[in-house]
Amino acid sequence: MKYFKFLVMICFIGMLFSCGGDDDICESGEGTPRMKVAFKDLANGKETTVPLLYVAVDYGSGKVELGKFEKIASVLIPLRVDDSPYTDLYFRIEEKGVESHVRVSYTTKTQYVSPGCGIKKFYENLSPELIQSNPFLKVETGQNQIENEDKTNLFLLF
Repeated sequence: MKYFKFLVMICFIGMLFSCGGDDDICESGEGTPRMKVAFKDLANGKETTVPLLYVAVDYGSGKVELGKFEKIASVLIPLRVDDSPYTDLYFRIEEKGVESHVRVSYTTKTQYVSPGCGIKKFYENLSPELIQSNPFLKVETGQNQIENEDKTNLFLLF
């Protein structure tokens, strides 16, 4: 009986010391940042809101719809995390309307964050190219690198 109490006490103490922090949860913005896209009026060059926006992204296996946004001034879009040097983005302002096709080229670098979050990818030397120009007529580059989600990286003009 004496040995049983000793064994239970050792197990209890072992469980107390084995409890770690929240290292397996990646909640505090430590993951790969998304690209921030904002909108400008072509006539005056000032930032504006879009009444309705549909966004799709090609992550290498076909287009994935990211959703419908209403009265939006900017949108955060995740880019590809594989070794592709570009991501194709598709924007439209009507549900069944024509869409603008933007290809964003970049170089990447990686950084180890933690066992739970793994590796964080940074995007540098952003270079957007407007392939299909309807309904958005022009693209402008904002911040040329994506290290966090604070700065606008791409402006779409219409």
